[in-house]
Amino acid sequence: MNRRTFLAVGGTAAIGGVAGCLGGDGGSDGDGYGPEPETMPEERSIDTSTYQTKEYEGVDVPLAPIADVFYWYQRQEARVADARQSSQYEKAHIAGAPLSPAPDGNSDDPVSDWSKDDRIVTYCGCPHHLSGLRAAWLLDNGYEEVYALDEGFQAWINAGYPLRGSDVSEDRATYSIHGQSDAAYAGEMVMLEQLDAERAEAAPIADDGSYTLQLHYAGSTDSRFRVEAPDYTTEGTLEELTSATVTA
Repeated sequence: MNRRTFLAVGGTAAIGGVAGCLGGDGGSDGDGYGPEPETMPEERSIDTSTYQTKEYEGVDVPLAPIADVFYWYQRQEARVADARQSSQYEKAHIAGAPLSPAPDGNSDDPVSDWSKDDRIVTYCGCPHHLSGLRAAWLLDNGYEEVYALDEGFQAWINAGYPLRGSDVSEDRATYSIHGQSDAAYAGEMVMLEQLDAERAEAAPIADDGSYTLQLHYAGSTDSRFRVEAPDYTTEGTLEELTSATVTA
């Protein structure tokens, strides 16, 4: 496996904007490998067969715990890829990770040049809805060992692991949008898009038709968002969408 060393900007603080799952074109930070640590972690055995899986688009995606992902990251034994949109990627991302939006990348996606036998970990902030979709697409297209980061990008930030971006030190709040769809759509995704920025979020519909979209956001609650469920679409400010259950 290739091992590369990249200069990283470390960060331990929360970041601005929606740190949820995003997609779209944008720049690339690296080839997926983390910076070489001052002290290499001792080699240990990881039984990936014990990982929980979640089905996305008919593909079972293994969810890798952050402790294992960071171990691989420090040893440069896995590539990481950001499954969000360009706006949020530019604000903050895992050092070394390129942008590779869910579900199928973009026109110049760096992951398309990676070997299909490389170990790859996708991540987002929801904590793994769109990273799961990106991982599923890769697995379905011949990549042999792909995982989604189980706890999501926020856990990486909270742990103080290496970050790069323009707003890695900006404080943000967590908002939850609760909604209700028809239970017949259980398992399908609800999408949230900010109307004035390339930002998005996703959440699955539960067996009873309920769903919860979570945002980590530093902008104004007057910003407008669109909720797209399988059976309806609605728009409103963040304040409006978080003040009551969203329904058709």
